[in-house]
Amino acid sequence: MKALMFRGLCLLSLSLPLLYWFAHVITRDDVSPAARSSGLQGYRRISRGRVEQQLLNKHCNQCALVSSSGQMLGAGVGEEIDKTACVIRMNNAPTRGFETDVGSRTSVRVVSHTSAPLLVRNERYYFQQSANTTYIFWGPEKNMRQDGKGRIYNLLLKMATKYPNAKIYAVTKDRVQYCDNVFQNETGKNRMKTGAFLSTGFFTMILALDMCDTIQVYGMIDDNYCSRANHSVVPYHYYERNRINECRMYKVHEHTKRGGHRFITEKAIYAKWATRHKIEFKNPSWSL
Repeated sequence: MKALMFRGLCLLSLSLPLLYWFAHVITRDDVSPAARSSGLQGYRRISRGRVEQQLLNKHCNQCALVSSSGQMLGAGVGEEIDKTACVIRMNNAPTRGFETDVGSRTSVRVVSHTSAPLLVRNERYYFQQSANTTYIFWGPEKNMRQDGKGRIYNLLLKMATKYPNAKIYAVTKDRVQYCDNVFQNETGKNRMKTGAFLSTGFFTMILALDMCDTIQVYGMIDDNYCSRANHSVVPYHYYERNRINECRMYKVHEHTKRGGHRFITEKAIYAKWATRHKIEFKNPSWSL
C-alpha cells in the first residue's frame, strides 16, 4: 500500500511541471492579439481600412507639452524643449519658422476633429515626412463613427491607407466619455448641460498624465492670469498674429452659452492636478 502511494506521488510530482507547461502554452497561444497587446486604453490605431485592437503603447519619463499660445513668442526655449524625451504638440501648431521658441521635434500630436482637415491639406508633411510622430485624433461620435458615416474618421482612414507607416490613432467613444466624466467630477457641472466642449488641451493633458512620469507645460497661462492688471497681451495662437488676443478669446469662450470651450475652468483643474502629479508650468510659471 505504501509503495503504491509512493508511486502515485512520484507520478504527480512529474506531472505538475508538464501540466504547468501545457497550460502556459495554451494560455499563450490561444489568447487573442487584442488581449496580448499592451498599451493605454482608449486609443486605437487606425490602419489599413480598420481600427485594429492595437493600443497606444507609449511611455515617456519626461514630456514637454507645448501650448499653441502666443505666450511662446519670444520664449527662446526651443532647445530646452527638444532635449526632452517626448514632445507633445496640439492640432496643426507648426514648428518651422518658430524653432527658437517652440523647438522642432514632435513625438505626439493631439488633434481635434475640426483641425484634422488642416493636417490633411499638408498630408505629405504630416503623414509621410513626419512619420515618427504619433497622431491622436479626438472628436464626437457623429464625426468619428466607423460605419461609413463618420466624416472625419473616413478622412483619417484614407490617410492611414495611403500612408501605412503613419501612426494614426483615434480616441475611443468610451475615452471621450471618460474625459467628460473627469470634467464633471472636477467641476460638479455636466459638460453637455452647460453647452461646453472640452478643448484639445484637456484631452492632451489627460493623455500626458497617463503617458508621462513628469510633465513640463510650456506657454500655458493659469486661470487667474487674464484678471491681473499687468498681464501681457498675446495672440491666441503663436502662429496667427492677426487673430484675437488670448485673454479675450478665453473670456468669450468661458461665458458662451452654447458651443464654447471652458478654457479658464480647465486651467483651474490643471492647477489641482499639479498638486498631485509631477507637473511644472513654464513660460509663464504658475504659483501653486
